[in-house]
Amino acid sequence: MREAYKKVEALQRPKTQEISIEDVERGITRATQALTALSHADGHLCFELEADATIPSEYIMFHQFRATEIAPELEAKIGNYLRRTQGKHGGWALVHDGPFDMSASVKAYFALKFIGDSIEAPHMRRAREAILSRGGAANSNVFTRFLLALFGEVPWRAVPVMPVEIMHLPKWFPFHLDKVSYWARCVIVPLLVLQAKKPLAKNPRGLGVPELFVTPPEHVRNWPGSPHATWPWTPIFGAIDRVLQATQDHFPKKRRQRAIDKAEAWVSERLNGEDGLGAIFPAMVNTVLMYDVLGYPADHPQVMIACEAIEKLVVVKEHEAYVQPCLSPVWDTALAGHALLEAGGPEAERQARRGLDWLKPLQVLDIKGDWAAGRPDVRPGGWAFQYANPHFPDLDDTAVVVMAMDRATRQHGLVADVPDYANAIARAREWVEGLQSSDGGWAAFDADNNHHYLNHIPFSDHGALLDPPTADVTARVVSMLAQLGETRDSSKPLDRGVAYLLADQEEDGSWYGRWGMNFIYGTWSVLCALNAAGVDPASPEIRKAVAWLIRIQNPDGGWGEDASSYKIDPAFEPGYSTASQTAWALLALMAAGEADDPAVVRGINYLTRTQGADGFWSEERYTATGFPRVFYLRYHGYPKFFPLWAMARFRNLKQSNTRTVAFGM
Repeated sequence: MREAYKKVEALQRPKTQEISIEDVERGITRATQALTALSHADGHLCFELEADATIPSEYIMFHQFRATEIAPELEAKIGNYLRRTQGKHGGWALVHDGPFDMSASVKAYFALKFIGDSIEAPHMRRAREAILSRGGAANSNVFTRFLLALFGEVPWRAVPVMPVEIMHLPKWFPFHLDKVSYWARCVIVPLLVLQAKKPLAKNPRGLGVPELFVTPPEHVRNWPGSPHATWPWTPIFGAIDRVLQATQDHFPKKRRQRAIDKAEAWVSERLNGEDGLGAIFPAMVNTVLMYDVLGYPADHPQVMIACEAIEKLVVVKEHEAYVQPCLSPVWDTALAGHALLEAGGPEAERQARRGLDWLKPLQVLDIKGDWAAGRPDVRPGGWAFQYANPHFPDLDDTAVVVMAMDRATRQHGLVADVPDYANAIARAREWVEGLQSSDGGWAAFDADNNHHYLNHIPFSDHGALLDPPTADVTARVVSMLAQLGETRDSSKPLDRGVAYLLADQEEDGSWYGRWGMNFIYGTWSVLCALNAAGVDPASPEIRKAVAWLIRIQNPDGGWGEDASSYKIDPAFEPGYSTASQTAWALLALMAAGEADDPAVVRGINYLTRTQGADGFWSEERYTATGFPRVFYLRYHGYPKFFPLWAMARFRNLKQSNTRTVAFGM
């Protein structure tokens, strides 16, 4: 990959070296007008959120499992999407132009077969050869093997046992639902019922994929384990799974039924209307399948609304269609609000205000969600990522919304007519401070969700069963508290948060980014927080981070990072420049006081000259993270608001006397 960078523009070329404020201003104006034009009538913004081929493939298989109809034109458009995203290696990747992924490839192949593609079609033959040459479908991950088991393609012993009796386990037991992440809970609970019942797909087209196995599945004895698992956990949990495989069908029937009833009640309590369980696709699908296997009729209100939640995720275009893993309106609206407030001017500020007005009533004030299991005495006060997800608000969204509200309240031109956000901000701060983990950091949804041994159970081959504190979320909370006026002397939570961040810095000066790709995202988040918290920009930690960011700048003036940086032993891997990652690096450097550095000028130059005629930036590459190494995201909004934010900040700092960023982000 490094060789590719030799072909792009060298930094010495004059056109990459300088940029005039007038050119930057023109770019800001175009981007601001384009962004405000995309707002909904009520003021909010929600952009497409794209994952890989697995979600649209699972959507096709979901309907085949239930023998429900998909409109032929929709099915054909999903087929077009799957064919277009097939890689040169013959299979499907987790990111744009990424390496072959077995599970994504098996699901996409199976889905295309359901859609009607002949297995002798050239693209299907290439996919099959790619799969077989890498050991076949038996090497798929746990969730893919579970799906194949539902279609009778692999025996149930191909899937690690997760007995539904988990629902009875006491909190002190080594495994308990409260000890895993929100997303794991929502996916696992209905799945427990499916594994207990072991239903078989209706599969009206009678299709399977035996041709994708090197060894017939019934003869496979050793199924893949967790690539990240280590001694002694692998043999310990492997032995437990073997015992469960041998005994699960002999568990007491009454106790099993009570566990099934508990799982059903857990799901129904959190059904979340047309926004779905956990507001995430895998949990929504498992919910519907659970209701089916429990005998709910298709016209039952809970089944119908759970199906509606799934259909809301479908994106239909002129020639293609795909399915989103979830929706991101709160995140998009809040971040776009920051960019618009930075851009300034009556129209941009009016749109930011409309977005905040839309966000305010979405604050969760009346439901103590699952987070309360670890913090029962804390009052609710957060925002969720999606339109509705009251049991699972998150700290990242909450901090970003609060900072936008605080900035809008204080910013010139909005003070006179901004509503009073003080109560909303106070409740959010109370909730956020109450969710601080014992190590001083903050996680996305829970406090102290760090039982790391659970990531080694056979079922957790994705390694993302938990929600421990991370640098990027901790940084966002530190930024929020500091922007609200707290200091390390006045606020113990802030002081502990800053200490967590300083201790978490990598040897090269960067910070790991859990929710964005990757070290560039983490370093942006932390440098903004340290600046807001008053850490001296001359401190060795900040100087080391600045040097790292300048060192990894691409020859074209932009920044980019490849998903391969999330390997088992994470380390930065350069990638082609993207608008969003370039914006993060620029915002980070400016937060560290480097607005006048030539690297910043080159970066702004890159954004200015790559801006499209529509005012936005083209960005096919994935720059966000669901689960490292397993699931990545392409936020279609990122190249629309992050570059605008960076360019506007550059202009503002250049026109100021201090070159100091005054806000938490």
